[in-house]
Formats: sequence, C-alpha cells, structure tokens
Amino acid sequence: MDETNMTAAEMLAHVNTAITTVLCGGQSYKIGSRSLTRADLAMLKSMRDDLEAQLATEESGPLLGRTYVAFFDGR
Repeated sequence: MDETNMTAAEMLAHVNTAITTVLCGGQSYKIGSRSLTRADLAMLKSMRDDLEAQLATEESGPLLGRTYVAFFDGR
C-alpha cells in the first residue's frame, strides 16, 4: 500500500479501521516471546481530525470561494 497515492478519504478509512482495531483488540498483546504494539490511539485520533478537516475544506472549496468584491465610487 503506497500512501503517497491515497486520497484523504482513503487515508481516513484506513485510520478509522486502525482506531477500531486498537479499541476492539487492544493497544498491544504478547503471545509467547512475540509481541505486537499497534499505533498510538492519540496519534490516530489526531490524524483522523486532520483528514476530516482536509476533506471538509475540499468539499466546501476555497475559504472565500463564494465571495465577491464590489467597488463603489463615491459621488
């Protein structure tokens, strides 16, 4: 999986899956001499917030996308 070619929506889906995995399966576990530690939940939530903000910006367009400027000369 090459994250440089993923869209923000695709990344968000992966981050949400990772958050669910941590919440349901735990942060880390050990079987015999092997152990697995998943991504930090706080980091995943921060990434999710950033990606959601990015998607909201893409959907709404530029900050002042529907703004028009009018000049009125005084008389």
